[in-house]
Amino acid sequence: MEIKCISGFASITKDPAASASLYEDALGLPLEKMDDYRFMDKFPGANHFGVWPLSMAANSCFGQEEWPDHIPEPTATIEFELADAAAVEAAVQEMKERGQEFVHETRTEPWGQTVARFMSPEGVLIGLSYAPWLHE
Repeated sequence: MEIKCISGFASITKDPAASASLYEDALGLPLEKMDDYRFMDKFPGANHFGVWPLSMAANSCFGQEEWPDHIPEPTATIEFELADAAAVEAAVQEMKERGQEFVHETRTEPWGQTVARFMSPEGVLIGLSYAPWLHE
């Protein structure tokens, strides 16, 4: 078997309207609608796939090994790549103006990625990201 790419990613939600609002209105993704299912085909491919231990995600988001009890534990993460670090901060400010709360503010990780993360209504940890090595 030879995997060529991530052929699809979909969050699973109990509240399709709230989730669709996040992806369409806040993030500006041009989703199509088929019944309650929202989607877009031919979305540029993923540049990374991983299996991220919850303890590592907690450390990256909160600087501790345990995920805080007051925030639902994520079962997936997706990161949307932006043009540069300034674009990440601008996107964060834009979303905050619309009422989005963030798990953590924009920061640069030890490996050089600039990222700010928030939780989606369905419990996906979402990052607004600039990873310089993806732009070389």
